[in-house]
Amino acid sequence: MSNPLDPRPAIHAEATKPARSTRDWQQMDAAHHIHPFSDMAALNKIGSRVITHAEGVYLHDSDNNKIIDGMAGLWCVNVGYGRKELAEVAYKQMLELPYYNTFFKTTHPPVIELSQTLAEVTPAGFEHFFYCNSGSEGNDTVMRITHKFWEGQGKPGKKWFISRKNGYHGSTIAGATLGGMGYMHEQMPSQVSHVAHINQPYWYAEGGDLTPEAFGLARAQELEAKILELGADNVAAFIGEPFQGAGGVIFPASTYWPEIERICRKYDILLVADEVIGGFGRTGEWFAHQYFGFQPDLMTMAKGLSSGYVPIGAVAVGKRVAEGLLAAGDFNHGLTYSGHPVAAAVAVANIKLLRDGIIERVKTDTGPYFQNSLRQALASSPLIGEVQGAGLVAGIQMTMDKASRKRSDDPWGLGNHCRDHCFRNNLIMRATADRMLLSPPLVISRSEIDELVEKAAHCIGLTAKDLGMA
Repeated sequence: MSNPLDPRPAIHAEATKPARSTRDWQQMDAAHHIHPFSDMAALNKIGSRVITHAEGVYLHDSDNNKIIDGMAGLWCVNVGYGRKELAEVAYKQMLELPYYNTFFKTTHPPVIELSQTLAEVTPAGFEHFFYCNSGSEGNDTVMRITHKFWEGQGKPGKKWFISRKNGYHGSTIAGATLGGMGYMHEQMPSQVSHVAHINQPYWYAEGGDLTPEAFGLARAQELEAKILELGADNVAAFIGEPFQGAGGVIFPASTYWPEIERICRKYDILLVADEVIGGFGRTGEWFAHQYFGFQPDLMTMAKGLSSGYVPIGAVAVGKRVAEGLLAAGDFNHGLTYSGHPVAAAVAVANIKLLRDGIIERVKTDTGPYFQNSLRQALASSPLIGEVQGAGLVAGIQMTMDKASRKRSDDPWGLGNHCRDHCFRNNLIMRATADRMLLSPPLVISRSEIDELVEKAAHCIGLTAKDLGMA
């Protein structure tokens, strides 16, 4: 007879359970589950796709379809699915110390080791890290750190954050306020105060007759105009994704980030890089701001930090801000799961995998191969105006006319039409208005890239045919 006080589970023969059908799962899902960013009435009519298991770069659904994941989950499964190393680390840590908080003058080995590891892989100057559960919470945390820093510097009037239209910084109230996406603001009667937006560096849609370089410079200079409008003594920080992720994988011209950095330094404004999507190897560099060649004061991280295996986010705090923060008294901010031991242990193991050649391979081999293959496959498409990207991330711009860069009249863009073809052809490719996005796991092989690019080109071809362009 088993001991009821023994925490070890008794071993029993596995009970036989009848297999549920796809329709069973869909009905249960519709009855109880509210999905993110979804029209639930429309979704429940057709039923959700039910993903049951995954390995490497492939997903499998309840109808036995094998699907190539061109989005690494939600930009996050950098080391691919099914890594036993990460599962084993999580299991061991759950048995050893499944949870304890980092409040009340307390710490634990996993969070200490993760902090040391991050100090080794982040650029020089980042030695301190604050932990949270997501990128959204990371950007909330950035706002609090920034306000505390300026208060400690005797400049409490520096309260304004400047961000960009069509930037994405999360779904919390603060994160969504920072993000310049109007359709999110419309459903938030309450927003964080002291947030202003400038225009995005989206040349293809908004550049007019300017060259990309001239347009990038002009859009960067909007930051200076906004600082002067608000008053430099009132502006705390500028935040931006090195490349816009959810906004369409928009890569600014080479003139953009150097000018943004120059303006921030001129007016003593903190520069924040949102690395939630770009971090941990996506562009072939450890962090996307390294690809663009600028140095932020703070950066937010999540997604690739654990490759999505467990929820974790972090804020990397640069030397100047860390020194000010550490000398400014109590920092009254924290979360129950800040530095969760299981999440921290998995993140350490994940970074070890990334350091073991994965990111270097993206930079020197699979990244260039992916970019070249995608551009070659789509060069002759009448529907594709440009392909942007680096490493293993790409934004594919659809257009009704290449010469004029005309966009579609559909208020939702052409992407949803193309995405429907992707669904039917066992490909995950994300749609944002007239752009299709790819961001596969960093472990993707050349042969898998060939399959991914072939399927993407096929689905884009079917979309062009629907429009009478092929």
